[in-house]
Amino acid sequence: MNDLIRWLRLSGWVFLCLWCLWCLWLPAGAAFAQPAPQTASSPGLQKLIDATPEGGTLILQAGRYAGGSTIGKSIRVEARGEVLIQGDGPEPALHIQADNVQLRGVVLEQNAGDETAALLVTGSGTLLEELTVRTVAFGIVLRDNERNEIRQTTVRRLGEGEDPSGANSRMASDKRNGIDLYNSHQNRIHDNDIAGMNDGIYLESSHRNLVENNYVEHSRYGIHLMYTDGTVVRGNRGAYNITGAMVMGVKDAEVTDNTFMKQSESVNSQGLLFFDVETSRIAGNKVEGNRVGLFIEQSHRNEFGNNDVLRNFVGVQFLESEGNRFTGNRFIGNVIESQANESEDNVFTGNYWEAFKGLDTNGDGVSELEYAMNPFFERLTSAVPAFQLFFQSPGMLFLESMFTSGQEQWSVDVAPRMSPAVNAPSGEASRGPAPAGTLAIGLFLLASSIFTTYYLGVRRR
Repeated sequence: MNDLIRWLRLSGWVFLCLWCLWCLWLPAGAAFAQPAPQTASSPGLQKLIDATPEGGTLILQAGRYAGGSTIGKSIRVEARGEVLIQGDGPEPALHIQADNVQLRGVVLEQNAGDETAALLVTGSGTLLEELTVRTVAFGIVLRDNERNEIRQTTVRRLGEGEDPSGANSRMASDKRNGIDLYNSHQNRIHDNDIAGMNDGIYLESSHRNLVENNYVEHSRYGIHLMYTDGTVVRGNRGAYNITGAMVMGVKDAEVTDNTFMKQSESVNSQGLLFFDVETSRIAGNKVEGNRVGLFIEQSHRNEFGNNDVLRNFVGVQFLESEGNRFTGNRFIGNVIESQANESEDNVFTGNYWEAFKGLDTNGDGVSELEYAMNPFFERLTSAVPAFQLFFQSPGMLFLESMFTSGQEQWSVDVAPRMSPAVNAPSGEASRGPAPAGTLAIGLFLLASSIFTTYYLGVRRR
């Protein structure tokens, strides 16, 4: 009994020492906001910010705070519980003006102003983490800064009568962008979830940014690049947008390992759209179930490789594009595999075109027959759009087969592959050996069946 009492006393002293050490560990200058009632606004957010020393931490307790505040010093702001900063006027719900500010875990809501942001960032070196943004205007806006990071943040369109995804909200032209950058460089935007906006992520005149592992749906353009250099768009996913990614006026970009599916709700829908793009690398992407998988116009000296173009209405469209290299891509299940018009001096080789009937005489997996992209239908419908009604009709196919004008200028894959080079397309079973786990499950089920048959049949006799 005495040993038990001594053990309890020692445990109490250890707990007290640990509590004291934790209190001493808190950052110097940390300020705790008093809990704000859930039903009434707390107008003191700016005072709490002003009272926090440079380099200190402001911990906001759960509650609702009036928006319109500005962070003008380098501090960390962190939520404890659900913290709502609500903007109802022409000013942003929150404006980060200073450099090296950190904001984590708060909910920002902007209820007014078509040109107002829920969060405006004009300082550099900002970290935005685990935010929830609901807005009728812009979500997060970055202006004239650099080296910011936005991660694990949700942005949604806010409005009366809308569903949570924003799919039934106002027309795209009336919406604003989820994350919007102008003249902002070397930022990292990753692992965010955006829905119901005009453009999910928009970059203009902003260079060397990394846009990675984001998900965008029910917006106009999932990712939109305008006049940027050296931007990396990698590992993003999108669905039910008008266009998955719109890349325009861009140089030295990397667009890799993205997946854009089901962009087909508009006559102008594309998985990936490239206009006036130069010296960029587009590789490892999957575009599936879109109206057009890859749309490439007035784009030059780019590398397109190892992309999966699956079950789109049109697989790839080339218009007025030259000097591109197009290798190792796979076209499977598309209604029209390819269209190319006024696109000369491109190198097509080693792509797989499912509808093409090649001839491999030496068994090397490459056809000795070339795959030519007949521009007849594209030229005809560009001149007279109404002729699209006759798509794939017997008469149209016959006329296309008879068209040979300027054949020496057609885009041609000089060495098309007889089978897909790497991966089986989405939704198809692998033809390789079954994994060990699958074999184990099969053996277990077989043994169970034998045991059950024996027990219910033999034993009962």
